[in-house]
Amino acid sequence: MNKIVQSNDFIKTKIDIKPEIGLILGSGLGDLADRIENPIKIKYEDIPGFPISTVEGHEGQLVFGKLSGKNVVAMQGRFHFYEGYDIKEVVLPVRVLIRLGIKSLIVTNAAGGVDKNFKPGDLMIIKDHINYTSQNPLIGKNYEELGPRFLDMSNPYDRKYIEIAKEEGGKLNLNIREGNYIWFTGPTYETAAEVKLSRILGANAVGMSTVPEVIVANHENVRVLGISCITNMAAGILDKPLNHEEVVETSQKVKKEFQQLVLNTLNRM
Repeated sequence: MNKIVQSNDFIKTKIDIKPEIGLILGSGLGDLADRIENPIKIKYEDIPGFPISTVEGHEGQLVFGKLSGKNVVAMQGRFHFYEGYDIKEVVLPVRVLIRLGIKSLIVTNAAGGVDKNFKPGDLMIIKDHINYTSQNPLIGKNYEELGPRFLDMSNPYDRKYIEIAKEEGGKLNLNIREGNYIWFTGPTYETAAEVKLSRILGANAVGMSTVPEVIVANHENVRVLGISCITNMAAGILDKPLNHEEVVETSQKVKKEFQQLVLNTLNRM
């Protein structure tokens, strides 16, 4: 709580708007923040109590301003459990954004395709997720001012937002997928056997982020929309090794379509 307050108080001295929607921009997808009007940028390293992003392709800053007519704050780069942070540190930025005023959160990520019908470059709207890590940011002392001790996760992703995103994807003639995202800790990519298990469990895409932030957003009654960019097929589907360069390369190829989908959806939120 002290870190949340410390970070929040510092950021408030640097901004002159109250953001209503937050965006978490994943690997290779951070360029959307460059389209924010009258941006105010704050480096993570300058914010007291904030962790620092260490992943290639993550800018590592908050960007405040106007996007699609809405007051927003974008995270150019997120934090991952595999970086060595405590799970509560991973979600601390989301707690801070909520203190700053956001009521909705758009979470994006780069993910591996588990569904064999998917292909690299597809965009998948997340309808539900599977937490396969045994990690949960709500473990430990619960602060009632943040949210309930026992949290209902029946619908972690807002159904109205899902429908809006699907409609906007259709207007753009995008082949929008919809499915379940499964969270593994990383930083190793999943084995072929783990991918097969994920498919049996009902997952359509696999990744190393997103779920902690979504749990915390739900804990504080913030509405969530999640979109995965399928940057590669997961292990065992294609006979080739996986690497981060492919993740960034594929996300760059589809960033125009991805950005337009988010912008059009944001306009209706």
